[in-house]
Amino acid sequence: MTEKSLPVAVDAMGGDYAPDQIVEGARLAKESGIPIVLFGTEQALDDIQDIETIYVSEVVEMDEDPGQAVRRKKDSSLIRAAEYVRDGHSAAMVSAGNTGATMASALLRMGRLKGVARPAIATPIPTLEGDHPVILLDSGANAECQPEWLLQFAEMGAVYSRDRFAVAKPKVGLLSIGEEAGKGNSLIKDSYEILNSGDWETVSKAEFIGNVEGRDLMSGAVDVVVTDGFTGNVALKTLEGTAKAIVKALFSAFSSSEDAKAGADLLGPSLLPLYHKLDPDSVGGAVLLGVNGIAIVSHGSSSANAILNAIKTAHELYRDNHVANLQSVLKP
Repeated sequence: MTEKSLPVAVDAMGGDYAPDQIVEGARLAKESGIPIVLFGTEQALDDIQDIETIYVSEVVEMDEDPGQAVRRKKDSSLIRAAEYVRDGHSAAMVSAGNTGATMASALLRMGRLKGVARPAIATPIPTLEGDHPVILLDSGANAECQPEWLLQFAEMGAVYSRDRFAVAKPKVGLLSIGEEAGKGNSLIKDSYEILNSGDWETVSKAEFIGNVEGRDLMSGAVDVVVTDGFTGNVALKTLEGTAKAIVKALFSAFSSSEDAKAGADLLGPSLLPLYHKLDPDSVGGAVLLGVNGIAIVSHGSSSANAILNAIKTAHELYRDNHVANLQSVLKP
């Protein structure tokens, strides 16, 4: 097996719809030419004949304490998948399971890149005006941060934007409560000073554009938005909830009367591309940046299509030497 043909390790037991949707997504990925290895219990995967499988004896449940689960369940699908990447048998790992346990498995088994203070979750957010998503990080890995960490998030986010979405010179913004340099709490103010000075922009091939606000997250005016994990996770969940509420309201309006249904039939073809653009399944998951390997954290409610796209992302990042590209901009 050549280096570039290494399989993507998929946690078949993680997610609200595991193993059925996970296996189906893996099968779709294999049909597209991406090698796959599934990790799961024999009971769950005993009828899988067309995909390489590795049986495990334990499963990390969605509601388990991440730290305890990773320490105790050493033969779980999560731990074994992370070890397969660490040992050079897999190109990357994908899981829609317990987010905290997925992060802990990747960090403890793969380790950090040299110089990384804290890994961060980078989540692509679809934009209404741009042709590529905005990268938001940290989206939940580190509730409390230091200014130096946000600088590393900016460096890693710029590399990810360039590698994954071909943004030649990513525009990096700092999430705050106002665009002016003096706005925000002490973390934001100190982070602004660090981001606004030094040679990190040249090394990362990025451009710091200053503070941005929550309204800019889907505007296309910025390519990478950095913040602490607490704020980032609240912002992400707010966007997800708003999108779901709008879609629900539209479907309700479209079915409210015969005239509305007729209007929906006319508008449907025009709205469908927008729906696909905003559909989180089209992205497939977030990337844990800063670990010495590729780890994709998919949403717990991931469908087969979401898993397919997560696997594609993992495969492409490995093919493009993403981890080495990250290390090249980080100070050891």
